[in-house]
Amino acid sequence: MKRILLFALLLFIISEVNSQPIFPENGPLYKDDVVPRIDITIDPDTLNWLYQEENLESDIEFSARFIFANGDIKDTVEPVGFRLRGNTSRYSQKKSFKVSFNTFESGAKYYGVEKLNLNGEHNDPGIIRSKVCWDIFNKIGIPAPRANHVRVYINGDYYGLYISVEHIDEEFVKSRFTYNNGNLYKCLYPANLQYIGDDPDLYKLENGGRRAYELKINEEKDDYSDIANFIDVLNNNPGSSLKCNLDVVFNQYDYLKVIAADILLGNWDGYIYNQNNFYLYHNTISDKFEYIPYDLDNTIGIDWLGRDWGTRNMYDWQNHGDYRPLYERIIADEELRNQYTNFMNNLVYNILDYDSLKLSIEQRRDMIAPYIQNDPYYPLDYGYTINDFYNSFNNSLGGHVDYGLFPFLTTRINSIKSQLENSNMLPIIKYISHKRLSVSDVRINAMVYAQLDPVDVELIYSIGEDEITNLPMFDDGLHDDGMANDGYYGINLSDLPVDMSLSYQVNAKDGLQASNTLPCDPILIPPGGNNDIVLYINEFMADNDNTIADEHGNYDDWIELYNPENETVWLGDKYMTDDLSEPNKWQLPDAYIDAGGFVLVWADDETDEGPFHANFKLSKGGEEIGLFFNDLTAIDEILFDEQSTDISYGREEDGYANWIFFEQPTPLASNQTSDIDEKFSGKHFVIYPNPTTGSYVYFSKNINYNMFDIYGRLVDAGMNSTGINITDFKKGMYIVVSETAYKQKLIID
Repeated sequence: MKRILLFALLLFIISEVNSQPIFPENGPLYKDDVVPRIDITIDPDTLNWLYQEENLESDIEFSARFIFANGDIKDTVEPVGFRLRGNTSRYSQKKSFKVSFNTFESGAKYYGVEKLNLNGEHNDPGIIRSKVCWDIFNKIGIPAPRANHVRVYINGDYYGLYISVEHIDEEFVKSRFTYNNGNLYKCLYPANLQYIGDDPDLYKLENGGRRAYELKINEEKDDYSDIANFIDVLNNNPGSSLKCNLDVVFNQYDYLKVIAADILLGNWDGYIYNQNNFYLYHNTISDKFEYIPYDLDNTIGIDWLGRDWGTRNMYDWQNHGDYRPLYERIIADEELRNQYTNFMNNLVYNILDYDSLKLSIEQRRDMIAPYIQNDPYYPLDYGYTINDFYNSFNNSLGGHVDYGLFPFLTTRINSIKSQLENSNMLPIIKYISHKRLSVSDVRINAMVYAQLDPVDVELIYSIGEDEITNLPMFDDGLHDDGMANDGYYGINLSDLPVDMSLSYQVNAKDGLQASNTLPCDPILIPPGGNNDIVLYINEFMADNDNTIADEHGNYDDWIELYNPENETVWLGDKYMTDDLSEPNKWQLPDAYIDAGGFVLVWADDETDEGPFHANFKLSKGGEEIGLFFNDLTAIDEILFDEQSTDISYGREEDGYANWIFFEQPTPLASNQTSDIDEKFSGKHFVIYPNPTTGSYVYFSKNINYNMFDIYGRLVDAGMNSTGINITDFKKGMYIVVSETAYKQKLIID
């Protein structure tokens, strides 16, 4: 049979997870060494309607054709949704636009994204500041949107140079944090993170007709208890316990880098000064909130408030008189303040080499200049000319452009260097995670960032009530710790007692002998118990149109489980889910899976149809599947992306790590290459098409069969048959039984 290997599709197989962010490549869509061209074709009357003053606030998405060309590819996608986007830019002459690939086809994506933000950047005479900022955020390891310059044409007319910025949505968080089942909040003014009470609904406060903390994932649940708890912890813990308790609910150590980058780049329109423009994502792997920056055009010398952002105090960036607990409490904590200081020091002295940064900006300036020369909308808002474009890199243009881009960076860097406090920091220990490899084996990892090498990292652990043991952790690339010398440490613990718990912390000591142990309270790993059984999610189909029918003749999504053990395994104490944050969503029935055998679970959300019918469905557009023990320890998990109709996705061989697509699926049969062409060898067969309105149905292999009506009467039989002529049969359901006693229902419509 032909098998399709996975190459370009963005898909993650979850054999292990940790809370480290992922940084996807730019790919064709965000290729930034050229200026791609985007063509939008839309009805002229519709385009005119969008530009009418009374419609500027409309978010109605209209049908359009989208063409993308970057010199390597040229693609056409239609229909796409098209509308205006932004806040003040809706009233500017140069509008910003949103392109939605999933408006008219649910789940549709283009190179892994569902939406594009095309920003006119009308306030920035260089049309480059936000691109510089996004690149710096990504460079320092903060999950931030990808971006590139593009030329935009509408109905053949050139609308100017734009910055295409990746949309922050469920696809964004899945590509950075592996899962997208946590709450995502878009936080706009006045999102100050101040405590206003215990009731989660209090944080649904509105401003200007929208919520300050607007839920963008899990909107139907509308549950704000997680963000209410985060804000409670942030505001109501005394200073002495803030670091420890905040670390439980918030990725505070990566946020230190956000603070440093925001203040270096003069971002006054984010959380710290303007209580505006950020996202919070509840990472369900770490159970912590992640801070995601958003909207970085008011940076690097752009000012509307009459402040000198080039020389402002890096320890006093907030809007005075308006409390910002997330920034102010961190700055007031000596340990966190010192860590922020050290990172800012590293940023301005080591990470960002000004000469290299200036050269890269100049190269980008020269690349985009030809497309500004003839941008018809560039002059309309402020009268900018091509000379203003070039001058804006080295000079203030007056008005809201207080600094040229390069003078701001030099002023800001020099000002920060003069403000840096002389302090030493404790090592930062983050992304602490563990994975139970078996009932008696555990792997533990952590990322360590220290002020001075060498760094000694130890695991501090105890088993049950035993004494504490210290063991070295390694960053040599040989202990499941990533690359050697990447700051990511690992250790494997073997032959642990199966009936005893394990608790652990990680200690790091740097070259200055500064030592830190985190988390503040040890992490507890429950006993392995009898969870040494191995089962696999072996194959699944998320869009079953005509492959295999259930016992009712319905073509539902299905999941195949495989038992590699030498003995039968009871399923009744195990769970399955399509939402890894709810591992006990569906309990498997009181049944067994044979040694070396398979079981098929129908993911149809119709539990009344039989014991193997789950209370969830699979999404063709991509989601997740989990199999769990009754203590909610994971047995097997998979996160998958977009699937195709009647093509399954499974392990290349039963229980193997590598996954492939199967054009000829193998439900209830081995995935072994040698068995594929006889996928229903032995007792299994498939009838197709089923249900049918035709005169003939086919078998997936030649079989001897008997056919019965619903009253158990024999109505047909055949030997070595390829199918059944059903011309003379009445509409209804029939049972076809092979000589091996395998049954399939046939529905004649």
